Amino acid sequence: MTAESWDGMGVRELGRTGLRVTPVGIGLAALGRPAYITLGREEDLGGDRSVGAMRARSWAVLDAALAAGVRYFDVARSYGRAEEFLGGWLRDRAIAPGAVTVGSKWGYAYVGDWRMQADRHEVKELSARQLRRQLDETRELLGGHLSLYQIHSATLESGVLDDRDVLAGLRELRASGVSIGLSTTGPRQADTIDRAVGLGLFGTVQATWNLLEPSAGPALDRAHRAGLGVIVKEGVANGRLTAHAAPDALAGAARERGLTPDALALAAILARPWAGVVLSGAASVEQLDSNLAAVRIAWDPDLDERLAVLAEAPETYWATRGSLAWQ
Repeated sequence: MTAESWDGMGVRELGRTGLRVTPVGIGLAALGRPAYITLGREEDLGGDRSVGAMRARSWAVLDAALAAGVRYFDVARSYGRAEEFLGGWLRDRAIAPGAVTVGSKWGYAYVGDWRMQADRHEVKELSARQLRRQLDETRELLGGHLSLYQIHSATLESGVLDDRDVLAGLRELRASGVSIGLSTTGPRQADTIDRAVGLGLFGTVQATWNLLEPSAGPALDRAHRAGLGVIVKEGVANGRLTAHAAPDALAGAARERGLTPDALALAAILARPWAGVVLSGAASVEQLDSNLAAVRIAWDPDLDERLAVLAEAPETYWATRGSLAWQ
């Protein structure tokens, strides 16, 4: 099966970076390692989580995405072998640097050793030493394809936005021609985004925004107006906004329109004027097809009012996310 292709994907520039992207991009968080915090993963992937099986699955999704017009691909050092899988695919398909836009992240290290029941799957360290070490590792795997390098899950509490050595390293990297961004996490995403905008260093911000957790919206709008490109992650809330667990309001609205819940959830993000790229975390070609249908949905403003009931307090949302098991 291949993803459906159409002419309406379109290419745009990501904020002031000049990077060319598509409204939907592919994130490999769920494909680069055997376990992840996504609901329904056993049903989606089955029992074979070997390196070979996950590589083949990743390449199938990447092939389908490319055929459908997707031109932004997002990985991270902590996504298991995601950089390795993506880099190998780019070389095997003879995709030249610049033909697609590739973003990665530093700050977390994968320590799960490809075990489903690992005590820990990733460890966070937002230090200048980690930046230098992981940048070398990323370049080894992605080479000249690396276009955007992002701090992984920056928060005000981490102190990374006040670390002079880190900021100096990022400025040096930007001077070499690689765009600099950050991703955010937690109930204070908005504060982190505003702080990052004020520094004047970053070209992009990647944040969680979905129908359950829309609190970062105003800050993302401010970032967009300041010239930053906005990348939206976790648009289906780690499976909570898919057929696996969709709330009644979303499931009903999707059913009435002959859509899947995930497509409608992603369409809600695409309707935001500040959204530059919305990431699909599809773990199969079938999921990718379903996600990409969002591009063709004409958003009805009445849906904003109807689905507003889904929004949770940020603290509730992030506490729930933190309780999800690695499957």
